[in-house]
Amino acid sequence: MSGAGKGGLPGLAPPKPIPLKDRASLIFVERAQLDVLDGAFVAVNADGTRTQIPVGGLAGIMLEPGARISHAAVSLAARVGTLITWVGEAGVRLYSSGQPGGARADRLLWQASLALNDDARLRVVREMYKLRFKEEPPARRSVDQLRGIEGARVREGYALLAAQYGVSWKRRAYDRKDWDGSDIPNRCLSAATACLHGLSEAAVLAAGYAPAVGFLHSGKPLSFVYDVADIFKMETVVPEAFRIAAKAEKGRLDMTPDRAVRLACRDRFRKERLLERIIPTIEQVLSAGNLPRPEPPPEAVPVAFEDETFGDPGHR
Repeated sequence: MSGAGKGGLPGLAPPKPIPLKDRASLIFVERAQLDVLDGAFVAVNADGTRTQIPVGGLAGIMLEPGARISHAAVSLAARVGTLITWVGEAGVRLYSSGQPGGARADRLLWQASLALNDDARLRVVREMYKLRFKEEPPARRSVDQLRGIEGARVREGYALLAAQYGVSWKRRAYDRKDWDGSDIPNRCLSAATACLHGLSEAAVLAAGYAPAVGFLHSGKPLSFVYDVADIFKMETVVPEAFRIAAKAEKGRLDMTPDRAVRLACRDRFRKERLLERIIPTIEQVLSAGNLPRPEPPPEAVPVAFEDETFGDPGHR
């Protein structure tokens, strides 16, 4: 038998992370202990039942209330480039996240320079608008004006989808502190949007960008995640939310609405091959800002040790 490889596995070469575009999207874990047992990533239930999780083939794992995770499990997830996020009930609130490898300085500088340049920022926002609504945005509009136009169109879209699926709909309203106090359509929308935000955040981090440096959204830890997710929201998760809400109102679900929404979004992500589309879309919208990527300064000190290149651009 040959000696151990760099990864410490006798006779085996160290595993190479799967590119993000080839991974499954997300899984939610609640009321279980995540650990590494016998070299595998597993979820251990209260009764001792073990479920293996192919962590290297996932874009992200969302930990709900009641879930715990060991240091070994976090370390393994980081090595294979899988994002770990700690979320509230049904994923409607994100408390913290573990970056799957760190963003690259050149991409961060480029993103920041675009966000700080008013003309470049407007060009990026206009490109987002065009991709989202499949048409050119109105001319001579500011970022704030485009934000208002988008909000009105989204509200109209909600009303149209509610009518299409026969859902009783008033307006978008929910209270993060009172999950059960929202009506079924709003709960379904919140769960669906949380799924898309989790997937988008995994893509933003893996591509090497900062979630907080947004263009249409600003001032929040996930502003850029919201920007990216909004490009795809109306064509992916929002129809699924209203479809599930319609079934729930008619008593045709054999599970809770939020769980049904998660499963529907997972299948929709896979069918649409959404992960394959998100990172190229990020590059497209940022390139629309028409600013060059920063070059390393001439006085920059080279790295002391060359790391092996693997996975997606954002991985260490």
